Amino acid sequence: MDNKILSIKNINFETLGTLRELIRSDGYQIENIEAQNEAVPTNAKRYAAIIILGGPMSVYDNDEYLKKEQELIRHALKLEIPILGICLGSQLIAQAIGGNVYKGGKKEIGWSNVMLNHAGYNGLFKGINTKSIKVFQWHGDTYDLPQKATIMASSKLYPQAFRFGSAIGIQFHMEVNGEMIQRWADEYSQELERERIEIADLLNHKEHEIKELSKRCKVVYSNFSKMIKDKSTCY
Repeated sequence: MDNKILSIKNINFETLGTLRELIRSDGYQIENIEAQNEAVPTNAKRYAAIIILGGPMSVYDNDEYLKKEQELIRHALKLEIPILGICLGSQLIAQAIGGNVYKGGKKEIGWSNVMLNHAGYNGLFKGINTKSIKVFQWHGDTYDLPQKATIMASSKLYPQAFRFGSAIGIQFHMEVNGEMIQRWADEYSQELERERIEIADLLNHKEHEIKELSKRCKVVYSNFSKMIKDKSTCY
């Protein structure tokens, strides 16, 4: 098995965040691709796993590089190579497996609670022993999933985490730290103004939330890494 993990960025400031050091401490090399400016690989077999990150664009915009990412997802699924999609990445997986991605009725931006179900407790979130977790959100799109997809977490509005074969999709962000949230708030300041959200709501007195999120990101990565180390693992 290749010792390299592919990280696909859809915009340069939505990065691996805390996942980066977790991956490197596990002994994997990281190959970073900026999908808007670099060719998206076509051969998933080169990688131990693939991680597709977020971005402000929508799957249904049908940009060519987003189509290429979906082709890579489908190839990885055929080879049972683990895939982790975060936010836009999860939406790309959803569409690639036959789901329907569309604009949600309400955006989820900021800190909110996500409820875990039985599949989540025994799968991606194994080791987190609470009914709900506080996570950081920043998305407006959502999806309907095919029947064979297993939902593992939900908010009051939308599905939040699912598994389909070797692919995991997560709508929320467990990888962020304070610096990333500040950068996103700066980059997406007009969106915050439109949604009447203050930067203070995202960052002020959130040290505890950020620390807890980092701990839970470590648990989630640990469970995903088990999929990488043993591609036949089934939850």
